[in-house]
Amino acid sequence: MNRPRLLDAVVRRRALLKTLAMAAGSAALLPVSGPRAAEPAHLNVKDPAAVALGYVEDASHVDVKKYPAYAKGSTCENCSQLQGTAGAAYRPCELFPGKVVSARGWCSGWAAEL
Repeated sequence: MNRPRLLDAVVRRRALLKTLAMAAGSAALLPVSGPRAAEPAHLNVKDPAAVALGYVEDASHVDVKKYPAYAKGSTCENCSQLQGTAGAAYRPCELFPGKVVSARGWCSGWAAEL
């Protein structure tokens, strides 16, 4: 009968599984090299949410006929919805979760900083 071969295969399989489990556990303890977190994607002007709010990456390109509420000088940089570190070219916005917007941009959700 093939009992010894079957027993050898089971023992080898168990040893392999133990080795893989130990390797996976060890790998989890190793420091991660590279960036800690990927930067969120830039908001695309063709994104449905961006289109709905008339987002542009450069406020000088706002269609003032379509958005008469636009006031010259209003940009994402001076909007109360903008978050993140001041001075950064792209920052998170409360209106577009998970995306970053151009600080020079504008959308109809613009609200003056208080």
